[in-house]
Amino acid sequence: MEDFVALFCRKYQWPVQMVMMLMEKMERVVYTRGECLVREGELNTDFHLIAEGIWRGHYLRDGVDLSVWFASRGEALFSTWGYVAGRPARVTIEAMSTSTIYRIPKAKLEAFFSSSVECANLGRRLFEHDFMTFEEELINGGATQAKERYLALLERNPQLLQHVPLKHIASYLYVTPQSLSRIRSELVKNKK
Repeated sequence: MEDFVALFCRKYQWPVQMVMMLMEKMERVVYTRGECLVREGELNTDFHLIAEGIWRGHYLRDGVDLSVWFASRGEALFSTWGYVAGRPARVTIEAMSTSTIYRIPKAKLEAFFSSSVECANLGRRLFEHDFMTFEEELINGGATQAKERYLALLERNPQLLQHVPLKHIASYLYVTPQSLSRIRSELVKNKK
């Protein structure tokens, strides 16, 4: 558990003792590969921290399964529409591997954030970080070369290839699985 806490603290700039205070209020839950935290159209207002595993956010557009984001150990996980607006999810959140997460209902998390100015600032930093990550992904998604987007994704989350089928990575990159295979082959060839 220490590895996950250390990752979270580094990523969100939270002191370890504050994360441990929050974790005392959370419930440990294990998901198997393919289980969903929430499906598109369902409501889930809970907030989660990923201790182990890889998660994928995706939705259907015209019958095509499109990946929106990936999250892994040391990151926050929640349905944006559910948590922020109390509305049904627009994205399905699915475990790509056996995963351990810690869950807290929104009301309990907000009570934690309201308990002190320090806790409130921690909450603010967490959401600010996630907004910046989202904007970075939008910018990287607009990169002209799919190869650049692929390399940026692997740099951010190198363990994806071990747990996520290539078709999901391809949809995240806005390319076909065949195009992704060509990119991967080219990178291997250039490495030699």
